[in-house]
Amino acid sequence: QVRLVESGGGSVQAGESLMLSCVASGSISSTMGMAWYRQAPGTERMLVARITTGGTTEYADSVEGRFTISTTDTKKRLFLQMNSLRSEDTGVYYCHVTFWGGLVEYWGQGTQVTVSS
Repeated sequence: QVRLVESGGGSVQAGESLMLSCVASGSISSTMGMAWYRQAPGTERMLVARITTGGTTEYADSVEGRFTISTTDTKKRLFLQMNSLRSEDTGVYYCHVTFWGGLVEYWGQGTQVTVSS
């Protein structure tokens, strides 16, 4: 079992920055995949950024060059640095981890990000 707790959300103006943090506890592993998802009102949850077990990072086209995902060596913490925020970045951001190629997954409770234009 893995517990994920996000923090760092808030309300900001367009162009400002936020850093989200996710603390992982329980049966964490250096081989687990980690990611951030976003869900805006009335839409499906979408992948924002992920970091693979090999350390490769991938980003949604809409955040490429503005957001940076990172993790500690122990994978006890996952971060998302969000710069040049836009109103369309608004939503609830969820921390997500996977084991065994996605066969097992865990979600955090989410943290709200609101960007006003």
